[in-house]
Amino acid sequence: MNDPVNHRRRRILGTTLAGLSLAELGLSGLAHAQSTSSASSTTFKNIKQIDAGVLNVGYAEAGPANGPVAMLLHGWPYDIHSYIDVAPILADAGYRVIVPYLRGYGSTRFLSTDTPRNGQQSVTAVDILALMDALKIDQAVFGAYDWGARTADVIAALYPERAKGLVSVSGYLIGSQAANKKPLPPSAELQWWYQYYFATERGAQGYAENRDAFNKLIWKLASPKWQFDDATYARSAESFRNPDHVAVVIHNYRWRLGLVQGESRLDAIEARLATGPSISVPTITMEGDANGAPHPEPAAYAKKFTGKYAHRTIDGGIGHNLPQEAPKAFAQAVMDVTKL
Repeated sequence: MNDPVNHRRRRILGTTLAGLSLAELGLSGLAHAQSTSSASSTTFKNIKQIDAGVLNVGYAEAGPANGPVAMLLHGWPYDIHSYIDVAPILADAGYRVIVPYLRGYGSTRFLSTDTPRNGQQSVTAVDILALMDALKIDQAVFGAYDWGARTADVIAALYPERAKGLVSVSGYLIGSQAANKKPLPPSAELQWWYQYYFATERGAQGYAENRDAFNKLIWKLASPKWQFDDATYARSAESFRNPDHVAVVIHNYRWRLGLVQGESRLDAIEARLATGPSISVPTITMEGDANGAPHPEPAAYAKKFTGKYAHRTIDGGIGHNLPQEAPKAFAQAVMDVTKL
């Protein structure tokens, strides 16, 4: 099958990204920046919708329409509000900020009932490239974590002309079904308990019936020192009401273990990803000092980034949802990455 990514636009944006670097501020490798524990009264206003590929995508937008684009991608089980404090920082610095709901979240919907509710790693990258095409965006700086970081890694690895820079929490997350067949040490397997739960019909039903309690538990386990309140969680939990949310999540984790098939139109992309392609675009990887979710050590993936590269560990009890827990540090990395 032909590569499903649209290659119509490939001119390079000549804009210069705004913002002072941490080095210029004398902070270099480490940052100590935590958000407040309670939800602010603000949320993203006027969510926009656009047809892109197989989806009608819901997305928030901030900043000047002619600014350099920052594409911010959320993970599971979170949503666009991971960037509620990052987006205004970048918008004030002159960026056009785009924060889309991934498939299965918020107001994003499939255009056809016949489209597979697929969650394999390459499909969200194809979704985001289709969104960029629909919005006539040639190139963006990507800022992402969790599922979003994997999506951004795929784009940066296979379609580097679309990525001006990459900020990836937990680094290089591209994998393959073949690689996932190898057993991990027991302590590492224990961290993936929910993946095995989702492999069962009991798990799929349990997630459908208890997604709020389930996802709130994941928040606590993944960010054990993040003192979020009920309002903060409830604001994001609305996105899990999406009618395709459960199906996409369950397929994602079953696909990783090779228990279900992906779409044949994506086979060529998955074959390329299975080789573990390097990433040549300028990259800053980040990690919170209190990330309770499964994640690789920075030394394990540093060599995967062959272009200009830096790693930043963010201290202060920062967990898995780094953009929401340390928004200033994350926004600074997005502004810094093209200046490495």
